[in-house]
Amino acid sequence: MATPRAADASTSPAAYPASHDETRPRGYVSLFQRVAVVNVLLLLVAVALTIVILVPGHESSYKIDQEGIVLVGTVGLMVLLNLLLLRRIMRPLQQLTAVARKVDLADPRPPLPAATANSEAGELALTFNEMLARLRAERRQATGRVLAGQEAERLRIAQELHDQVGQELTAVLLVLSRVHARAPDELRPAVLDAQDSVRASLEDVRRISIELRPEALDDLGLESALAVLTDRFAERAGVDVSCRIGPGLPGLSTEAELVIYRVAQEALTNVARHSGSSRAELILQPDDGHVLLTVRDEGRGLDRAEEPGSGIRGMRERAGLIGATLKIRARHPGPGVEVCLQVPVEVAV
Repeated sequence: MATPRAADASTSPAAYPASHDETRPRGYVSLFQRVAVVNVLLLLVAVALTIVILVPGHESSYKIDQEGIVLVGTVGLMVLLNLLLLRRIMRPLQQLTAVARKVDLADPRPPLPAATANSEAGELALTFNEMLARLRAERRQATGRVLAGQEAERLRIAQELHDQVGQELTAVLLVLSRVHARAPDELRPAVLDAQDSVRASLEDVRRISIELRPEALDDLGLESALAVLTDRFAERAGVDVSCRIGPGLPGLSTEAELVIYRVAQEALTNVARHSGSSRAELILQPDDGHVLLTVRDEGRGLDRAEEPGSGIRGMRERAGLIGATLKIRARHPGPGVEVCLQVPVEVAV
């Protein structure tokens, strides 16, 4: 399955500066370096004044040499300790600067898990974490409203196609059947062709209606819906698809079931569109406190040069809506791509 994502569902590195140093203006000096230089200069000035004031002029040069060696060693040790302490204190700020350049609101993991308000830098990092948490929550709510609206519109269109267009095509098919019975022999082949066209259109309407809102998911549950999905996909795309559902799956919320189904649907669609593979595999199983969906193919593999399409972004948004993790990576061993959706058990209830 050719897909633009290279290793996982995280934001592509191409969207951010290739190097932290490339964005720094010429002559840039970090805060750590400036504070360290100022501290060292102040320490040297203090030592120099101490020598001038306290060292008596009548002492022997031998004693001065000894004291000078001890003094230089002490100053060096103090400078080293100062740098170590400064680096420890400034580390949260340095981490914050690095994270801010590549933060991804779709990633549910906290960017700075060790951030604590034990200093101004640590407090700033902690505040940054809290700000990202609020942004993620707002983004998740907004995405949830958008996806809920999409699903409601899908359901409405599917019902209209089934109840209105499907019934009208069925009525046309019955009329053509009566016409065929009464038509002269020379017109019957044309009527049969019209019947076949209407019957094909009716099947297309039913297929589109099912793809818009799968009835099996609402009526029979996720396992049956995935089985129907793989069967229909194999029939339509000509790809041999195996579907394996592991035993002991925990109860899933309606939202989690819908996300799993949509991700599986999009992953199989990518197999048909991009991979060139004749085989695919869909697995749903419990996995160490998670529910794991895996879709594999044996196709051309990843295309690292392309940007992610709307399908990949849609899968990532759906995964983020329920706090799941989406990874898209090359298969090892063998050719092809593996799409993994890991749903935490706490949302699968």
